[in-house]
Amino acid sequence: MSGKMASPVQESADTELTGVSYIMPVLNEASHVRAAVQSLLEQDYDGPFEVTLALGPSIDGTTELVEEMAAVDPRIRVVANDVGSTPAGLNIAIRASSYPVVIRVDAHSVLPRDYARIAVETLQRTGADNVGGIMDAQGTAPFQQAVARAYGTRIGLGGTPLHVGGPEGEAETVYLGCFRRDSLLRVGMFDEGIKRGQDWELNRRLREHGGSVWFTPALKVIYRPRPSLSRLARQMVSTGLWRGELARRYPESNGLRYFAPPVMVLGVTAGVLVGLVGLVQLLLGGPGWLLLGFLIPLAYFLIVAAATVASTRADGVRVALWFLVVLPCIHFCWGIGFLLGYLKLTTNISAHTGRHQ
Repeated sequence: MSGKMASPVQESADTELTGVSYIMPVLNEASHVRAAVQSLLEQDYDGPFEVTLALGPSIDGTTELVEEMAAVDPRIRVVANDVGSTPAGLNIAIRASSYPVVIRVDAHSVLPRDYARIAVETLQRTGADNVGGIMDAQGTAPFQQAVARAYGTRIGLGGTPLHVGGPEGEAETVYLGCFRRDSLLRVGMFDEGIKRGQDWELNRRLREHGGSVWFTPALKVIYRPRPSLSRLARQMVSTGLWRGELARRYPESNGLRYFAPPVMVLGVTAGVLVGLVGLVQLLLGGPGWLLLGFLIPLAYFLIVAAATVASTRADGVRVALWFLVVLPCIHFCWGIGFLLGYLKLTTNISAHTGRHQ
């Protein structure tokens, strides 16, 4: 931990509660944004606050919805995010806000009532530059429930604390984040050239500049997964692409877990190809020993089946069946995306945001 206390936050805490700026990029989120904003207005934190929504060029009624909310509540402010990307929206909202504590919010998330209070208390107690917690994925329909289960298992998204929990302490990155405003400004805010994974990259810079990122399981935010297989696949390919790009840019900052999905993709693909060659050999009267290649995809299928039984036993048959599809979708789409990004095989990586337009 850095051991330093940023004066704007601490001095305010000695006299009155620190002001909080909630910032939220919004693009085509008509189904979720009202619940996300309402969770901010209902926080039990007694200090002053403001809500800044950076509105991208939406086509699903989001624009009218957020303008309606802003018209009836002066604490809500809408600013234009003509670029439409998440990091651009975050930076626009930060510049338009004023309080010394900045809390990032996602339009797919719902903050519990005590979130801001716990976040600010933890920020002051630890002296960290950024505090965050767990992305508590929850679904309503069976497909979303299966995705949520996959997110919350070690085999799904790698078992990092922000997905599965863990003890309080310094971390590589956290979900969303409660930042000191002066720390954000000091490191240059979010890199607008990075369309996904910008949280991880910002936290890397905070740590690189002598700051600290702090994880606490006391902060748990409900997250709504993508509602269809096609949108989940698009999200995972995009996330993998950017993770591969970041792994190539910053090789010293990447753990081995990031390489597990692409290695699995290569292994299963090689096993299937070798097995098919063995099948041809067998049909032509040869020994067909290359059929052993099929053992690799078979082993992967058995792992998925075992994970399904272990993870969904309390969820019912429909969730379990979807889990059998969702887990390979996450692994293969993320892994293929990582390979494309890491090997620079995509022509325009900036176009891959994982969000529907």
